[in-house]
Amino acid sequence: AWTLLLSIAPPSKVQEFVKTHLPKLPQLLQSDDVNMRIAAGEAIALLYELARDEDEDFLGHDIDSLCSRLKQLATESVKYIAKNDKRKQRSSFRDILRGVEEAEAPNETVRFSVEAIYLDSWVKKRQYEAFKDSLGAGVNQHLQENELLRDIFSLGAPIDVAAYNKQNKISRFERHLYNSAAFKARTKVRSKQRDKRTVTA
Repeated sequence: AWTLLLSIAPPSKVQEFVKTHLPKLPQLLQSDDVNMRIAAGEAIALLYELARDEDEDFLGHDIDSLCSRLKQLATESVKYIAKNDKRKQRSSFRDILRGVEEAEAPNETVRFSVEAIYLDSWVKKRQYEAFKDSLGAGVNQHLQENELLRDIFSLGAPIDVAAYNKQNKISRFERHLYNSAAFKARTKVRSKQRDKRTVTA
């Protein structure tokens, strides 16, 4: 929960957390619980992102040792970890490693109805996951209609989906023309391929 609050905290508070929490978080990467390891890793990536917003050359304490551990978690193949947990851990820590080592942000797209939000920072990812955990299956409806959430994710005013669909609907005749053109193009390509095979033979 503190990482969610940190995502909207002023720079002075961020710097305080970077000094007090970042040196301690790598210890949690040794946890036996995969979810704890991932939560600690994502918190580390978030802190690095926020710290680099103020100082783009920020490296933190002993970044080489940290990246070595992150690489290990991103490629770990020990047998005592369940297959699903292993896949989840590897995927998460590949992103976390890129965030810490290369300052590369996540790149996820969440689609809902006719819209989408782009989780292109650790801050956005943390905020979206917090709302998803709280709202469950209703998160998409809230993204469509809840003005607060739409403001947080810069979605603008709610869209009239029915009007949008009507405006962007392709007419039956237009669809027929498109399908006919696509069919002719495929037929042309196949004819050329047959001709080539005939010449070769």
